[in-house]
Amino acid sequence: MLIKYVYIVFLGIILATFVGVGIAAFYKGPVYPETPLNLKYGRPYVEPVTSTPSAEYIKEQEAFDAQSRKFQEEEAFYNRNVSIISLGFSILMLVLSLIFFKKIPVIADGLLLGGVLTLAYSVVTAFDTHDDIYKFLAVSVGLTIAVVLGYFKFVAPQKSKI
Repeated sequence: MLIKYVYIVFLGIILATFVGVGIAAFYKGPVYPETPLNLKYGRPYVEPVTSTPSAEYIKEQEAFDAQSRKFQEEEAFYNRNVSIISLGFSILMLVLSLIFFKKIPVIADGLLLGGVLTLAYSVVTAFDTHDDIYKFLAVSVGLTIAVVLGYFKFVAPQKSKI
């Protein structure tokens, strides 16, 4: 009996991992810009330390800051897309778990756990978008799915027995 629960947990974890690794493999994220040597090792790498940085150093710092801001914007956009993609996969897994609910309960429970973990991954990724409205929408969708799923999984079967 214990092996059944171990299998369900394993299936849920491996499904959520499969989605995360699949997204990372086929949808590459932005790459952080390489830090210039002057900024990486400090001004002594190029010139003696003075009380004020040189114009070249300031220019290099501003250029790197602009690249960093661009990267942050791209990363927020990427995280929003990853959140949407993982949300779609979690809904697919949850629907499949409800379809197989009566026929193959062990697989259905594994799909259910995988869908819930993938949904959690989607919501956590939404928090890296830096968009409060999107975060609210992602949490709202997660809450709605959890309530509907709970109803179909735990309440609806009990009503049919009465």
